[in-house]
Amino acid sequence: MVRFFSLVSRLGDGVFWYCLVLMLPLIYGQEALLASIHMTLTGIAAVIVYKVIKQLTGRKRPCNAHEEIFLATDPLDYYSFPSGHTLHAVSFTIVVMHYYPEMGLLCIPFASCVALSRVILGLHYPTDVIAGVGVGTALAVIGIQLV
Repeated sequence: MVRFFSLVSRLGDGVFWYCLVLMLPLIYGQEALLASIHMTLTGIAAVIVYKVIKQLTGRKRPCNAHEEIFLATDPLDYYSFPSGHTLHAVSFTIVVMHYYPEMGLLCIPFASCVALSRVILGLHYPTDVIAGVGVGTALAVIGIQLV
């Protein structure tokens, strides 16, 4: 189980989403460029927002705060709140489904596994993941309203 969630977490680092951004125009044609650009801009905004929040809150990861928590994979940074992986997964899923609702069949299960992986691997508290869902949803909705 740890191997599965380690793989999901690694793909959630960006690989899955980068591939999806590149594949959309191949699957749906030239009109999908708008969705790909929208996802890219959402990703940039998400990085800025979650880095600012992490710096402001400075919450240590559970594996750094509690010796008994098993760390199954190396963290990308020091702080825990919010989960950037979850924030990105949720925001990208909402944005792509705005354009192509059927992509939810692929993205919702993957985003859910990404969120679970962050807690299972000892990298985040459940509240970090919940915050990632909230901030990711907000970013996606704001971005959709601006388009």
